[in-house]
Amino acid sequence: MSSGKIVQIIGAVVDVEFSREELPKVYDALIIEVKDIVLEVQQQLGDGVARTIAMGSTDGLSRGMAVKNTGAAISVPVGQKTLGRIMNVLGQPIDEKGPIGEKEKWEIHRKAPSYEDQAPANELLETGIKVIDLVCPFAKGGKVGLFGGAGVGKTVNMMELIRNIAIEHSGFSVFAGVGERTREGNDFYHEMTDSNVIDKVSLVYGQMNEPPGNRLRVALTGLTMAEYFRDEGRDVLFFVDNIYRYTLAGTEVSALLGRMPSAVGYQPTLAEEMGVLQERITST
Repeated sequence: MSSGKIVQIIGAVVDVEFSREELPKVYDALIIEVKDIVLEVQQQLGDGVARTIAMGSTDGLSRGMAVKNTGAAISVPVGQKTLGRIMNVLGQPIDEKGPIGEKEKWEIHRKAPSYEDQAPANELLETGIKVIDLVCPFAKGGKVGLFGGAGVGKTVNMMELIRNIAIEHSGFSVFAGVGERTREGNDFYHEMTDSNVIDKVSLVYGQMNEPPGNRLRVALTGLTMAEYFRDEGRDVLFFVDNIYRYTLAGTEVSALLGRMPSAVGYQPTLAEEMGVLQERITST
């Protein structure tokens, strides 16, 4: 693993200098061991300097601190050991129940399935919520968006869907809380525990108090865990609450990196970032 040092800190953006021969690749994970903070490379500025975005708070960082390059993207635990656990963007447990004990880790940046590998949605998914099954039935293996203002019941609907799917279809669910309220995450966990379905749900949280880099990547962390179950041949439901805050996190990161905003202030890479996430959410 190559080593470098911090040369500049601006909020969540940290510039790290390496020797020119050892400049890390874009999306490589860097570790500041003194503070146990992970950085993700976003740009190569030249002269051996990499611009990174922090996955945690940059409080207490200073210039000259040593940084190590892991040589790979952020990797998170996958498999049955993640069920019933609450994890952060790095796949580290935050539920005070000890280590995950995973047998395998996958990188969060992965290719979407090819067009030939994707399965068409031609079967209905019975949700157990009568108004949905009658008025707006869901296709099994498809994608559905819940649109609504703040506090109208999107998260409550999701809770009910996960509970019904876990009980009736004995499938697994992965829930990615992107920029949501900590209270909602707590309520969600206790609701799943009271319904005795917590052992069939993996929970990944990047709450609204987290830095933007954390909120931008937590959806990919949850998606990677869901992809593992899918590739095992299991039925899995993947929930993102909420996709709009994923977009907002991208806007913040883009502004911090000094990119020119596009229409309405969104990041110029909005279509690409959303496309990368959406193309991976598919059945095979």
